[in-house]
Amino acid sequence: MDAKISRRDILAKAALLGAGAFVGKFAVSSAEASDEEPLAKTWPWPYVKLDPAETAEIAYKQWYNLGCGGTVMFSIFDQLAKKVGEPYKSFPVESFAIFEGGIASWGTTCGSVNGASVVVSLIVGPPTWEDRTHTVVSDTFNWYSHANMPIYVPKDPQANKDSIEHTVSNSPLCHVSVSKWMKKADKALGSPERKDRCARVSASVAYKVVQYLNRIHDEKEIAEHPVWTGGKEVGTTAQYNCADCHGKNVPKAPGFVKK
Repeated sequence: MDAKISRRDILAKAALLGAGAFVGKFAVSSAEASDEEPLAKTWPWPYVKLDPAETAEIAYKQWYNLGCGGTVMFSIFDQLAKKVGEPYKSFPVESFAIFEGGIASWGTTCGSVNGASVVVSLIVGPPTWEDRTHTVVSDTFNWYSHANMPIYVPKDPQANKDSIEHTVSNSPLCHVSVSKWMKKADKALGSPERKDRCARVSASVAYKVVQYLNRIHDEKEIAEHPVWTGGKEVGTTAQYNCADCHGKNVPKAPGFVKK
């Protein structure tokens, strides 16, 4: 996987993934894997510990090429492609640029936590496996919703060089998260400041995901927050903050800057 991505390479990189073996607790032996089965189908995928700060810096820089979701995946998978090899080397991370803007700019779940969910599912394993994937993803959503974002400070920020506004979204939704920040910062969606903010948020999420993965690798406890489940609490898939969008406090974004 190249350090700098060209979207034109996406089709060329979407080849069948080679067969191979995993190592350690997250792995199956080569004897157990079918010769006819692509390595990507043996699940979960192999993992070696990564540096959260280095990962966050990669994510910040790549955000300007891949958007929120693609950059979180790239920041982790590109390193693992170099350290582990397949299935990461052939994985078409570029295709997940579609997560940007809450998936095709629809403002649904923030692309960064969407990307994080894919990473965790592939590396940690099926949700039925001790429920660790479900727990980590839910924990990530909960942390994202309550964190004073953005957290990570890049080495060479593209904007907001002297200071940056911070907001708590109380929601994993892109629309809510971005709009609250835009209102407080008084910056338009297309402004360099808003883009820098979202790049920092994605870097913050990448940092957090690697912390989780490293803890799992070291067989340490992973849950930091009580897992809130809409199905148990209210009997349907839901969030706990309905009034943020279905009330009178919906943030109104600033208008576009006229040139």
